[in-house]
Amino acid sequence: MVCKKHILLISLFLLFFSCKKENQSAQLNSTVPQSDSIRLWIKYGTDVNLPLKARSEFLLKAYSNATSELNDSLRLNYYAKLSLAYLNLKDSINFRRINKRARFLSEEIKDSAVLAVSHWDLGDFYKNNFIKDSAFYEYGQAEKIYASLKDNNLSGRLLLRMSVIQKDIKDFTGAEINLINAIELFQTVENNEQLFLSYNLWGTLAKSLKEYEQSRNYFSEAEEYLNKLPEELIVNYQNTLSNNIGNSYKEQGDYIKAIPYFNEVLSTNSLRIKNPDRYALALDNLAFSQFKTGHMKNSEANLKEALEINIHENDLEQTAMSHFHLAEYYLAKRDTLLAMTNAQEALEIAKQSNDNKLILETLQLYPLLDPENAQSYLKEYLVLNDSLQEEDRKIRNKFARIRFETDEFIAENQLLARQRQLWIGIAIGLFLLAILVLIIISQRAKNRNLRFQQQQQEANQEIFNLMLAQNQKLKEGKQTEQKRISEELHDGILGEMNGIRMILLGLNKKADTSAINMRGEAIEKLQGVQEEIRTISHELNDASHQKFHNFIISIEDLLKNICEAANLEYHFNYDEGLDWDSLSGDIKINLYRIIQESLQNCIKHAAATRINLEMDSTDHVLKVTLEDNGRGFDDKKGKKGIGHKNITSRVNKLNGDWSLKSKPGKGTLVTVKVPYLLPESKIEIQINGEEKFRTVEKTQE
Repeated sequence: MVCKKHILLISLFLLFFSCKKENQSAQLNSTVPQSDSIRLWIKYGTDVNLPLKARSEFLLKAYSNATSELNDSLRLNYYAKLSLAYLNLKDSINFRRINKRARFLSEEIKDSAVLAVSHWDLGDFYKNNFIKDSAFYEYGQAEKIYASLKDNNLSGRLLLRMSVIQKDIKDFTGAEINLINAIELFQTVENNEQLFLSYNLWGTLAKSLKEYEQSRNYFSEAEEYLNKLPEELIVNYQNTLSNNIGNSYKEQGDYIKAIPYFNEVLSTNSLRIKNPDRYALALDNLAFSQFKTGHMKNSEANLKEALEINIHENDLEQTAMSHFHLAEYYLAKRDTLLAMTNAQEALEIAKQSNDNKLILETLQLYPLLDPENAQSYLKEYLVLNDSLQEEDRKIRNKFARIRFETDEFIAENQLLARQRQLWIGIAIGLFLLAILVLIIISQRAKNRNLRFQQQQQEANQEIFNLMLAQNQKLKEGKQTEQKRISEELHDGILGEMNGIRMILLGLNKKADTSAINMRGEAIEKLQGVQEEIRTISHELNDASHQKFHNFIISIEDLLKNICEAANLEYHFNYDEGLDWDSLSGDIKINLYRIIQESLQNCIKHAAATRINLEMDSTDHVLKVTLEDNGRGFDDKKGKKGIGHKNITSRVNKLNGDWSLKSKPGKGTLVTVKVPYLLPESKIEIQINGEEKFRTVEKTQE
């Protein structure tokens, strides 16, 4: 019945599992076309060759379908791609919405990689919108995740971005610290491109600190890594490096040395088309340097061209700088109206892009453009300078707090790591302690077993000694009996026969009635001697037939001592055709102990009045059965004590088996079966009155 239940349960489980697999398979197959469509829509939404409206529609359709995706990992992957797509599309509303969902879902399913990407995208968004403190914070969050993931490359790239922001807010010390950390990470992965960008930024930092020679040393380091890059990257990065070196000379006031570097950038093929931002930057720097060296022929045209490109590319910082350079140019030409117009444009745009340095430089230019109001411009400059310095301090303090929180977070993680190591050490210690305790317990158990075996050996030795003593007593009994028989023969029968012989010798020569009577008496005496000899002969023949068994006697003594003390009736039957004394010592000792244990169990528990013990042999197998008429017990529920274990141990030593059968009110039957082979034994014989020994092989048929 139980088996049928199990089969039914297993069948139901297999049916449920197969149905579940079919549902999952069907669900998976149904989502494959939808997944392909979402990926295709995202691809179209990021195609820069399509109109913005079409790209927005494709991305919106992809987002609508992605929200219904049941697989969390797949939905998160779509969110991450859509977030980046909307960031590049400069769609702030949709970007913030999807980026938020991506961050929440990645935290929920513990996807650290996508969470880091989401923080990175959000940092780029804040940076593009000139919210530098938030950008710095988001970059820091992403960097912590990559650091925990041991991704040195991405962690270094984020440190580099954080360093750029710190340079912009004049936190040069913090920028240099993050930059050095980034360089160390890039060196571990041998990222030559990022190492070039890092040393290039380091040169820019030194230039901002007016350490121009040192800045050009860092630019030289950057050039070494630049030469290790693929050819297609060298051209682009070489323009950046040349422009920065030219700026280093320009800001130092060495315009003549700066001009060749700007010309080198502008000589790049198709730079105006491929990279208009860089072309405008180099053109503006060249025109300004030429203007400062007195070569004003093409300066105005170049400055205006650079301004138009910057306006078209919506580059606020460079647009403000172009207006500032035009203001200086027109001031030099004493065209104060155009100079003031460009100065005002530069100031307005600089405020929009939070370019404090350019704001102050523009205010310094105002007194030269309008000397009558120079005092008010100077006052405005001082007020603004003080407020900007205060604002810079606040920003630096804010960044310092962010760094402190980051360092505090790292310290907390290190503390947690140390605590985790401590707990791991404690766990390992407890585990080793547990193993030690188990070893001690196991060793103690082995010692107990050894002591038990020693006790068994001692008990076996005691039994062996008792059997030796019994054997000695048997020999003494034989000697006593032989002496008695000798005395009987010598003193009784031999004396009478000598007397009868003398009488008969004396009657040989007589034939009277007295002699005849005396012969008759002698004959009667001979008959008496004959009967006496027959009696002795019968006694000896019976003893020879029965034999005197030492092992059997030990068993009989055991039965007698135990049963008489317990007032039990007993019956003992054994195979008289087997030489029990020729059995091995192990068999005799262990059988003796098994019988002894069974008898003791009977006395203790059975409340029996009769015991039957039988010892038989068949086909080299000894069979010992001990049965009582006690109250019995349920052998399937009875608790197995140490006595049963000892019997099992002894039977196993003899390669035998045993069984115990009992029922309540039906008594108990113990059956032991042990295989045996009679070993070589020594048979004692006498040759010419001397004891000799010969060895023969005995087998029991």
